[in-house]
Amino acid sequence: MQRLSSSQADFDARLKALLAFETAQDPAVDAAVAAICDDVKARGDAAVVEYTNRFDRMSVADMAALTLSREQLQAAHGRLPAHVREALEAAAERVRRYHEKQLAHSWSYEDEDGTLLGQQVTPLDRVGIYVPGGKAAYPSSVLMNALPAKVAGVGEIIMVVPTPDGEQNDLVLAAAFIAGVDKVFTCGGAQAVAALAYGTESVPQVDKITGPGNAYVAAAKRRVFGVVGIDMVAGPSEILVICDGDTDPDWIAMDLFSQAEHDEIAQAILLSPSADFIARVEASIAKLLPAMPRRAIIEASLGNRGALIEVRDLDEACAISNYIAPEHLELSVAEPETYLAKLRHAGAIFMGRFTSESLGDYCAGPNHVLPTSRTARFASPLGVYDFQKRSSLIRVSHAGAQKLGKIASILAHGEGLTAHARAAELRLDPAAD
Repeated sequence: MQRLSSSQADFDARLKALLAFETAQDPAVDAAVAAICDDVKARGDAAVVEYTNRFDRMSVADMAALTLSREQLQAAHGRLPAHVREALEAAAERVRRYHEKQLAHSWSYEDEDGTLLGQQVTPLDRVGIYVPGGKAAYPSSVLMNALPAKVAGVGEIIMVVPTPDGEQNDLVLAAAFIAGVDKVFTCGGAQAVAALAYGTESVPQVDKITGPGNAYVAAAKRRVFGVVGIDMVAGPSEILVICDGDTDPDWIAMDLFSQAEHDEIAQAILLSPSADFIARVEASIAKLLPAMPRRAIIEASLGNRGALIEVRDLDEACAISNYIAPEHLELSVAEPETYLAKLRHAGAIFMGRFTSESLGDYCAGPNHVLPTSRTARFASPLGVYDFQKRSSLIRVSHAGAQKLGKIASILAHGEGLTAHARAAELRLDPAAD
């Protein structure tokens, strides 16, 4: 891993280079995705089956072979060992309970003249959730995407998940059963995103697509945005740890590993004012890495984009963190609450020495679908609010039309929009003057 210090003359430039990640679409990927999406739009089920057979090394005849019923999900749930099923259900309950706090409600108020203004909050009719299924299985992604939609009151939840070589994961399917997913299609990639966006003979068109995926999934989500809504286009996973130097260095090393093991381009960074502590974390990394099953991925990730950074003090660490705007921020210090006001940009903040980021990934309660690549400067975690929409309510009374009509008339004439002005003026009552 790189060793940096905020006191270096070129620190800002080196930090910027460390954070640099090319988010622009790869032209080759974009071209391939465009062709797939257009084909699915034109040929529907047949195209989805053809691409799924090609990319996932399968040989199914039609979409019926890629469709799972609620009964099949329930059967997968029943096949889980009791302790696994109980853990999954406990995590689901915590995630559900947290997201219930986010539920927005309709509201309205009346002006003195009887004009009503307000907001009507309604759930989306149908959403699609994408669950990765390539290198690993992610039941937690099922819970984090489906449960907020369920809490929001979404009418139908459609899940797509790739099953390379036809291998289905009972834990993922059981999570779909627990979370109340209505339909599951065992296909992934750009073809699954296109099927959700445009609809096919078997896959119903959805209103919004959420969930992470590879570069092809990300490109497909970009392409269909506007036809449907999307949550975000996620980049590589990230963790930033701010530590005062008093946490067990083995804990910090493993926390860095926890994101590095996702992908060779994931990012793990430590900020600490203690050079001695940084050295001890570096020693822990060397000690613990050989035993990690995903050692090669972790090693590549830490070597490509990881860093151990010495800072002047914790206040400076907070300032650097705000620039980085990390997906996951661990505040591993004695009194984390005292620093919260200084931390403006982070997807999720994990406070205290015992709060490992992995707890947030699985069972703490808040959503683990978080903004990456510095987008936490303007974006938020996935939540119930992503599955609700708002309609403004306006009911103008006779008295209100007299007051508002004059204001609207003046402004409309100022914009040169005569019909707008006349529409307001026609409702003015001469007797009201």
